[in-house]
Amino acid sequence: MLSILVGNIKGGCGKTTIATHLAVACAQAGFKTAIGDCDRQRSSLNWLRRRRDGEPAIQGLDWSRSVAAPPSGVERLVIDAPAAMRHKAVAELIDIADVVVVPVLPSAFDEDASAHFLGKLAEVKAVRKNKRVVAVVGNRLRPNTRASAHLDAFFGGLGFPVVARLRDSQIYPTLAAEGATLLDGGGRRARDYIREWEPLLRLAGLPEET
Repeated sequence: MLSILVGNIKGGCGKTTIATHLAVACAQAGFKTAIGDCDRQRSSLNWLRRRRDGEPAIQGLDWSRSVAAPPSGVERLVIDAPAAMRHKAVAELIDIADVVVVPVLPSAFDEDASAHFLGKLAEVKAVRKNKRVVAVVGNRLRPNTRASAHLDAFFGGLGFPVVARLRDSQIYPTLAAEGATLLDGGGRRARDYIREWEPLLRLAGLPEET
């Protein structure tokens, strides 16, 4: 089983959007997929309830109160972590994760909070010994802006280079309201945005086109 943790202590950075997209990509690739929702708002589980019938199956796990063992046979587990995680919770979730995806927004407030979270990650033994992949993802970016360039320089300087850059677009909340993602067939416009997800799909052990 490959487990992917999507987390940051900063709320509103796009954790659920990334978690749901990764889960859909894994399910479409034929893997038995589950998404563990650790947030009390249960955003991922609510998104699952809006999914259309006939889509590749994704099992929802309510981990808002406590983390449990994933069901037998799960091949891909995506964990949607809560904001404001305590250090103990960070260590607990990383213990079952192979890859840690950290979404960040291009703002000073988000950079400060994300840098603090990455510092906490670096204290975890498995991360310190390079036994976990940590991938920073720039989210809601506007291409060719100073803020976008600064994001790359800032996190690269911390030793956590930005591995993927996702543009800001209203297509994401529009699809989420329908229980959908870019990968569910959003037309030519969606296909253009999907290219930006290719580095994340590779981290999930998936082909670039699912």
